[in-house]
Amino acid sequence: MRLILIAAAVIPALFLLIQTYRSDRLEKEPLSMLLGLVLCGIIATELATLAERGGVWLLNRLFMSAGAAELWDKGRKAFGLRLEPSLGLYYFLFFFVVVAASEEGIKYLLLRLRTWRSPNFNCSFDGVVYAVFLSLGFALWENIQYVLRFGFLTAMARAVTAVPGHACFGVFMGAWYGAAKRWQQRGKKQRSCLARWMAFLVPALLHGLYDFIAAFPAENMGWLFLGFVLLLFLASLRLVRHTARGDSYL
Repeated sequence: MRLILIAAAVIPALFLLIQTYRSDRLEKEPLSMLLGLVLCGIIATELATLAERGGVWLLNRLFMSAGAAELWDKGRKAFGLRLEPSLGLYYFLFFFVVVAASEEGIKYLLLRLRTWRSPNFNCSFDGVVYAVFLSLGFALWENIQYVLRFGFLTAMARAVTAVPGHACFGVFMGAWYGAAKRWQQRGKKQRSCLARWMAFLVPALLHGLYDFIAAFPAENMGWLFLGFVLLLFLASLRLVRHTARGDSYL
């Protein structure tokens, strides 16, 4: 049973990895580098866990200083509870700053450290491939942990939401990251710097929206969440196709 759960957690990520790899039409990336990026994604999962624990502690202290210490007792199991409207500000900071900014920030940091100066990074679309492989490494490891803890139904739910979600965040990160490399090669340092910031900010915003909508308990918000995931996936698919068609050597 344990092997079945792990397979259910792994297969969606592998499918998306293969689809991304096949979209790279100019020059395939070395397998060793791609596996290294998946490993970076796994490392990012553990680093993000530590960062989120520290962020929750700071957030708790902030609300305690504002006379709302009881928010911690209600919010400490955020991922297992539905959002209460009275805790809107707490959860907004939790999802957008503590979770989204830390996870996407750590992903971006490892992505840049591993690939920015690599001689293999010689095409714009490479940025998408790198970011998606790293993001799906993150989703893969996170999904295994969730599935072993909560079971097969969790695997099925995350297969159509969380795993594609991380892939979509990676697409947006990679598109801006590839653009940053292109501008850098052309000597446009200010544009490259702006694109690098966007490679962090855009996926962090999308990630925060994803988590915030998923946690909100209002009537029909489940449909809004599914609609958001669908639009995010379609936008990412279009961005992949557009970026792949317009790919060129740097």
